[in-house]
Amino acid sequence: MFDLTAEQKAVRKMVREFAQEVIAPGAAERDRSGEFPREIVSQMGELGLLALPFTEAVGGNGGDVVSYALTVEEISRACASTGITYAANLSLGISPIVNFGTPEQQDKYLPQLFDGTYLASFGLTEPQAGSDSGGTKTRARRTDKGWVLNGNKCFITNASFAGVVTVTALTDASKGTRGISSFLVEPGTPGFTISTPYDKMGLSASNTTELVFEDVEIPAENLLGQENAGFKQFLQILDGGRISIGAMALGIAQAAFDAALQYAGERQQFGHPLSHFQAIQFKLADMATQIELARLMVLQAARLKDAHLPFGKEAAMAKLYASETAVRVALDAIQIHGGYGYMKDFPVERYLRDAKLTEIGEGTSEIQRLVIARYLGCK
Repeated sequence: MFDLTAEQKAVRKMVREFAQEVIAPGAAERDRSGEFPREIVSQMGELGLLALPFTEAVGGNGGDVVSYALTVEEISRACASTGITYAANLSLGISPIVNFGTPEQQDKYLPQLFDGTYLASFGLTEPQAGSDSGGTKTRARRTDKGWVLNGNKCFITNASFAGVVTVTALTDASKGTRGISSFLVEPGTPGFTISTPYDKMGLSASNTTELVFEDVEIPAENLLGQENAGFKQFLQILDGGRISIGAMALGIAQAAFDAALQYAGERQQFGHPLSHFQAIQFKLADMATQIELARLMVLQAARLKDAHLPFGKEAAMAKLYASETAVRVALDAIQIHGGYGYMKDFPVERYLRDAKLTEIGEGTSEIQRLVIARYLGCK
């Protein structure tokens, strides 16, 4: 078992109690209704969870990445829709402002982000630029007053509840990926439209929308970091985000295993509980082993990031293994439930629907394998 500090154990205990008492009871209903967990986000702000992994220098709580990963796992174990809302808000929404923002930008947005007044969002993916994230078509044209943005983004998390969105756009098309910059855009800016949320397979209570930019004028000071440095910025952000998606997948896998283990102990067949039969015992043993391996990988990547050591390869490995483990474990949990596992009266079918996104978001499994191969020296 990964050796946690007393403080990390205390964070996990606090978040687990909050997640199981406050988040979990409404998870199935939110999945049915699609209601965004806005009140829960506010409560997480009150608990300091929205500022957890950020330094005190920018107004954060000075926690570490390991504690953050544990938090994402526990929230996702209770409700994956809430888990991705939380993870995307911190890893993709707030982190760019913390890492690349000017003091003025940080002072303007971070206090409200940390207390949950509003969320932050990250506009990277486009209809023709998914896995090929460098294929951005959205453009930013310099003017006397600042910049004008035109283009659109898709599959963007939390935008309907965001007070600020980080948007990538081409500022010098002749330079390819070296001509991409990042900008801070506030919802309500003329020409900036946030579409109706998508109707998704899973994570129904999370907010996922399309962003449209039609001659959106923003001031020069809304450039985030250096001009034409956007590609390097979002690669750095995605590396850290893979830890959070791995932790999210881990939470879903743990929830599916918990449900399967409980059901196997209660369900009687041929005069015995399912857990009496070796076929079910072996399946449960494999599930538990895979989850524990995934947890060690996620926490190891988080530990490396905390130590300011290279962690990109480990984050990609953790995200890849944890996400594929979540899908496998959810499938096995359904199998153990038999016909009941296919019914919405039981939670395991929801776990499978929710788990699938973790193999896609923050880079598909195929992209993770490419990333890992490059770290191994393959070209």
